[in-house]
Amino acid sequence: MRDHPYLSRLVHFGVKFGLDSIRALCDALGGPERAYTTLLIAGTNGKGSVAAYLDHALRGAGRRVGRYTSPHLVHLNERIVVDGRALSDAALDAALARVREAADALQAVGRLAHPPTHFEALTAAAFDTFRYEGVDVAVLEVGMGGRLDATNVADPLVSAIVSIDFDHEAYLGSTLAAIAREKAGVLRPGRATVLGPMAEEARAAIEEEARAVGARLVTAVDDGRYRDVPALPGAHQRANLEVALQVLEEAIAGGLDVDLPRALAGLGATEWPGRLQWVAGEVPLLLDGAHNPAGARALAAYLRERDQPFVLLFGAMRDKAVAEVARTLFPLAREVVVTSPPVPRAATPEEVLTAAPPGTPAHGEREVAAALALARERARAHGSSVVVAGSLYLVGEVMALIGPPHGPER
Repeated sequence: MRDHPYLSRLVHFGVKFGLDSIRALCDALGGPERAYTTLLIAGTNGKGSVAAYLDHALRGAGRRVGRYTSPHLVHLNERIVVDGRALSDAALDAALARVREAADALQAVGRLAHPPTHFEALTAAAFDTFRYEGVDVAVLEVGMGGRLDATNVADPLVSAIVSIDFDHEAYLGSTLAAIAREKAGVLRPGRATVLGPMAEEARAAIEEEARAVGARLVTAVDDGRYRDVPALPGAHQRANLEVALQVLEEAIAGGLDVDLPRALAGLGATEWPGRLQWVAGEVPLLLDGAHNPAGARALAAYLRERDQPFVLLFGAMRDKAVAEVARTLFPLAREVVVTSPPVPRAATPEEVLTAAPPGTPAHGEREVAAALALARERARAHGSSVVVAGSLYLVGEVMALIGPPHGPER
């Protein structure tokens, strides 16, 4: 399903930082987040990829795994996955019915002043589903930040902060140190948090928080021991893989029973749709979110390495650094087709084109289907591919139009 009727009524509650509501919900549900081992993954970029790596590794080792990520591409069900299969509509309905009953009861006695947000309700549904399904391990991707994100009500055996860069500054702060301190909320006393590559300013802020909390920091490094384990496409995915491998090692050291050779074999089969994902066809498509400056730089590096002509199909949210992302990606394309994903936060083509670098051969087409058709037509004329980027919402809309390879299966 694209969204759920109950969740759609919660959207107007927006983003609400704080753990009081999710704690009350989880308590009312009987503490489902305590029923299994959890691994909690934070970061500006790469946290979903690390979650995907860990999911595949643990399943490869024979463990029953729940994975919770956001946002979804085509189906809401993609966010809650058990043993590699997205939740069915019926299972999601049942989980959200339990959450709604708990939330209504809490409101009736005054423990909740307002209904939970969309993300809080879905997070509680994920926790409850994983308990119901009897998972051994839940891999949780932080939605935003860390300290006050709903996922942080869990008590992870190991945490990770994959990267620190600029995004969601209105909520997380306008400096790398401030953003890092928010993400450092996933630290736990006496337990390991794995750090990926980041600026010294961000690392110093996390180190300060770790000393205050009593957490142990572990830096993910490529020491050559796992050189034969293949990474997802893109140089940045090698760094994400190193974070996942270090989390896996720390989890084993912390008592999680995992057959490492089988886990490494599982890692080699990792898929993560919508991130440097090629879709074959008369005009090949490359799908990548690239929704913030760091993501745009990673995509640009990949495109420069390939050195092949392409037409860029671009759409973005107006609260993102649209001008900076455009400056990074637009000059690499033969032509640019700008569109607007069907999301209230989406920038219009006119707003994006205002931010486009001078001299960009660009076209505006508000409807995504028409924009995709135009991009394919222009790519055909160049004998090139189409790169779809700027927002995972746009990637998801394109996947829905062309027929997504990953829909609800469970």
